Amino acid sequence: MTDTAVQTDREAVLDVLTNLYRAWAANDADAFVADYDPDATTVVRGVVNVGREAVRTSMAAGFAGPLRDSRTVDEPQSVRFPAPGTAIVVSRSAVVSAGQTEPPADGWIVATWALIQRDGRWLVTSYHNCPA
Repeated sequence: MTDTAVQTDREAVLDVLTNLYRAWAANDADAFVADYDPDATTVVRGVVNVGREAVRTSMAAGFAGPLRDSRTVDEPQSVRFPAPGTAIVVSRSAVVSAGQTEPPADGWIVATWALIQRDGRWLVTSYHNCPA
C-alpha cells in the first residue's frame, strides 16, 4: 500500500468516526449505525450487543434517556492497517452531558475500533471500551 493510499484510507476511517459522533450529537441512532457492519459487535460497560440493529436499539435507548443532548469528545490515538481492508483505531474519548462544557475528569475511556472495507466503504465491525 502506498503512502497516499494509506493516508486516503486513514482519512476515510476517521470520517466514519466523525460521522458517527455527529449522529450522536444529533441523538440520531439510525445515522449512528449507518456505517456499522450488519454483524458488528460492541462491548460497552460489560454489555455485549451483537448486530447493527442491537447497537441501534441500545443507542436509541441511550439517546432517549441518559445520553439525551450529550456529545462526545474523541481523540484518535492511532490508526493502523494490519491487513488489506482492515483498520484498527485506538481512541480516547468521553461523554459531555447536556449542560456541561467539559467531560468529567473520571469520564474518559479508551476504545478500540475494528473497521473493515466492504464494497468500497469502511464499516465498524467491532467496538470495545474501558475506563482510561
